[in-house]
Amino acid sequence: MVGPSSQFYISQRLRLHYLSWGNEDKPPLVLIHGGRDHAHNWDWVANALRHDYHIVAPDLRGHGDSEWAIGGMYAITDFVLDIAQLLEALDRFPVRIVAHSLGANIALHYTGFYPDNVHKLVAIEGMGPPPRILSDRVNAAVDERMRGWVGSMQKLAGRQPRRYPSLDAAAERMQEVNSFLSPEQARHLTVNGMARNEDGTYTWKFDNYVRSFPPYRYDEEELRSIWGRITCRTLLVRGTESWASDPIEDGRIDAFQNAELRNFEGAGHWVHHDQLDNFVAVARDFLAD
Repeated sequence: MVGPSSQFYISQRLRLHYLSWGNEDKPPLVLIHGGRDHAHNWDWVANALRHDYHIVAPDLRGHGDSEWAIGGMYAITDFVLDIAQLLEALDRFPVRIVAHSLGANIALHYTGFYPDNVHKLVAIEGMGPPPRILSDRVNAAVDERMRGWVGSMQKLAGRQPRRYPSLDAAAERMQEVNSFLSPEQARHLTVNGMARNEDGTYTWKFDNYVRSFPPYRYDEEELRSIWGRITCRTLLVRGTESWASDPIEDGRIDAFQNAELRNFEGAGHWVHHDQLDNFVAVARDFLAD
C-alpha cells in the first residue's frame, strides 16, 4: 500500500493534520474518523477508492497528529468549525463525505448547516445515543449537567493515560475492544495511533479530555431540524451487533429528506473495519454518480 502525504491547516489557532491520497483532479472525498480514533482508520477504505477520488482524511482536534485543544474543550461546534475550515481550504465544493461515529455526527451537523456543500453523505453510526438516552442527558437540570461536566474534567486532570509496554500489548487491547479486528488491522491501527514515550512505553495519541462530554448539547428536536436540512442523498450505516439503535425502528430516519439505511450483519460499531469488503462495495456504489 503506497501511503498518503501529511498536510496541515489551521483552525482556531490549532495546527490540524490531514492525510491526502493524491489525485487532486478527481472529485473530493472526505473521510472523518470517530472519537479516540485517527485518520489512518480509513487507510483500507482510502486505498480501495483512491483511484476514483481525491481522498482527504483529517485527524480531528485532539486526535492523531493534530494539536490538542487548549483548555481541553471538545464540543461538536468546535469540530464542525474545524471541518468547515478544512473544506474551505480545499475549496472543492460540493464534496462527498464518509464518516464514522463522532465523525459522522460532525458530518451530519455540517451537512445540515451547509447543505449545498455536500454532494453525498455516508454516515456510519453517527446519530448519537438512542433517543431515550439522549433525552435523559439533555433533560437533566442545567446545574446537574454542569456539575457532572466539572467533575469529569477534574477527574480527567488526574487521570494518567495508560502506558503499554509494547505495541503488541496495545494491539491485543484493541482486539479486546473490537473482537472483529484481525491481528493485522489491530497492528496497523496501533502503530499509527500511538506515541512512544521516553521510557520506551507507548500511549495513545488522543487527548485525555476528549473523553468528557460538554454540558451543553442539542436536544432531539434540534437534531431533527438539522437532519431535516440535509438535501443530498444520505446513507445511514449500522452494524447489527452494535449498541446503536436502528434509525428506522426508533423513527429518527423520518427526519431526513432523502436517507436510506443499510444494516451490516456480522459488524459492530466499526462497520468499515468489521465488514471492510462489503462496506467498500456498498460505499463505492452509493458514491458513484
